[in-house]
Amino acid sequence: MQALVLQEFGKPLDLTEIATPSPQDGQVLVRVHASGVNPLDVKILAGKAAHAQRRLPAVPGLDLAGAVVAVGGGVDRFAPGDEVYGLTGGVGDLQGSLAEYAAVDARLLARKPARLDMREAAALPLVAMTAWEGLVDRAQVREGMDVLVHGGAGGIGHVAVQIARARGARVFATGSADSLQTIEALGAIPIDYTTTDPSTYIADHTGGRGFDIVFDTVGGRTLDASFTAARVHTGHVVSALGWGEHSLAPLSFRGATYSGVFTLLPMLTGEGREHHGEILEQVAALADAGKLTPLVDPRHFTFSTITDAYDAVETGTSRGKVIVDVTGA
Repeated sequence: MQALVLQEFGKPLDLTEIATPSPQDGQVLVRVHASGVNPLDVKILAGKAAHAQRRLPAVPGLDLAGAVVAVGGGVDRFAPGDEVYGLTGGVGDLQGSLAEYAAVDARLLARKPARLDMREAAALPLVAMTAWEGLVDRAQVREGMDVLVHGGAGGIGHVAVQIARARGARVFATGSADSLQTIEALGAIPIDYTTTDPSTYIADHTGGRGFDIVFDTVGGRTLDASFTAARVHTGHVVSALGWGEHSLAPLSFRGATYSGVFTLLPMLTGEGREHHGEILEQVAALADAGKLTPLVDPRHFTFSTITDAYDAVETGTSRGKVIVDVTGA
């Protein structure tokens, strides 16, 4: 099969022929139709993602959507012909999705949302699972809550806004001026973080009490600001980028709590992979109900234009999730 292979960090991917894998016990062989490109994919290529534990040479690519062509022993959830999607590889020793076929742990997959095409489905796994783990698993978002999403038009953020709204929350989201229209179209109340400081929007939107949930998808100073925005006594801050050193004092003085999300952990450890599939089933149900639609860059990248796809993500010039069309590559 054809695949893109990372031979050395910081170097371009090589398009080459490698052996088509066979599904082992607990695995399915997927014909990959589309592969999503995330900021993490770019960092892995550059050798700046030690937490992904990638060993070379390796086929990169985290997200995929495709069709099952064979199943290994012990797999009864899927059959050949099933259309599936998932966050299935690209870290540790797991083959990524920038190949014509991938043998993947069946626990990491779910059936593709029927309402979405392959490209749209491939846009969801990493960002949707990160948003779900933060908002649902950690913060237990529900009806009547006030939720603040930092980076509401971003990859994780725009999905987080939709999940929170689907569960009945009133949602606010920060962004720069050029993203406010997108945030509003998603159903959130937009906040221009470049012109409005936290104390002002906390006062304006919560009467100074703070938000029930603050979901940080930006990190750094934005995470620090999140600690001041949580509701007194009951607020909860969740971050997908809780790296670095941060003072918890502002959060502690409010009597609020904090959780971090590390979506790659089940892939790296092998533990808890069933929950990945369970989350994706719930995400598919939201998508099929018309409550969750990913923003997808309209350009069609292929193996031959993979450098352009990665550049679009790295430079922030994409208009939605960048997808690589793998079928027919």
